[in-house]
Amino acid sequence: MAERAAPAMMPRRYSRHLLIPEVGLEGQERLLSARVMCVGAGGLGSPVLSYLAAAGLGRIGIVDDDVVDETNLQRQTLFTTADIGRSKVTVAAERLTAMNPHVAVDPFPVRLDASNARDLVRPYDVVIDCTDRFLSRYHINDACVLESKPDIYGSLFRFDGQVTVFNLNDGPCYRCLFPTPPPIDTVPTCAEGGVLGVLAGIVGAFQANEALKAILRIGEPLSGRLLLIEALSGSTREVRYARDATCELCGVEPSIVEVVDVQLEEPPPSDVPELDPDELKSAMDSATLLDVREPHEVVLGTIDGAVHIPSSQLLARMHELDSARTYIVACRLGQQSRWAIRRLEDAGFRKLLHLRNGLLGYAAYDAQLAIF
Repeated sequence: MAERAAPAMMPRRYSRHLLIPEVGLEGQERLLSARVMCVGAGGLGSPVLSYLAAAGLGRIGIVDDDVVDETNLQRQTLFTTADIGRSKVTVAAERLTAMNPHVAVDPFPVRLDASNARDLVRPYDVVIDCTDRFLSRYHINDACVLESKPDIYGSLFRFDGQVTVFNLNDGPCYRCLFPTPPPIDTVPTCAEGGVLGVLAGIVGAFQANEALKAILRIGEPLSGRLLLIEALSGSTREVRYARDATCELCGVEPSIVEVVDVQLEEPPPSDVPELDPDELKSAMDSATLLDVREPHEVVLGTIDGAVHIPSSQLLARMHELDSARTYIVACRLGQQSRWAIRRLEDAGFRKLLHLRNGLLGYAAYDAQLAIF
């Protein structure tokens, strides 16, 4: 990361900040000298990066190893149709530079993990977690605690969002709130559960606001306060939490002294054979496809001959299935189907197969199947 002098004050560009007593010249100079790392350049990263660049931060780092996909465009406002297939951090850097050429942008086209987290966050003053992966959240949090950086967290699911600030002024960390990861098959992402596009802008704007407050040292930060945003009702509420003295990372006697890989709890092992997506069609000659997606997912596309019982109705409708038949159990991405297989096994079904990577994986082999 090449160093350069902070940009000169530009009174006209930042005049609306200068008029605010709590910001003023001193505050704008703090922004101009601030260094912020944004991990994730997607739905949350788009508004965060846009507002921070417009605010005149001195340096912004962007970490993301992904490329722009058509499904991103519904909520990731930094990108256009012409950007599909391009590196997200490359496009984001171009957009921010066009928006404010006085901001230095450091693009990192890598995935933050246990091996590089501390090195990535170390040069920055504030870290903003705009990811949607539980493993990344633990890596970001652990690196921030070990490097003494505040971690501004946001998350999205369908119509609900969350925002809080970890590790600010000896406040609680992510592990104080979530000591252990959840089971792997209960962790939906935006790709699995969906998200209302505008909610990403709302939550991301809150994250950008918390970053500015931390840099300017104004207001009451959301440290120890989890803000819950409900888009359908237009309401918000807070859940307060405290630093945990027994926390393995920031507690009185920490046992975690380095960023470590976190293992999501695996579901109980199953002997059910796995089918690769390209094997599905031939397997259906002697087996029935059991599609456990929810009704709103099925309307996006299905396969002729499939039996559809949503996972949410499986226990109540299991009597409709014949335990003597062989079923290929499938969902959209391969997680809900694992849950369904365990329920079927508990009920005595033994002739089961599992479609690896779900119907979305199969769609890559069948151009007629429109599943996104």
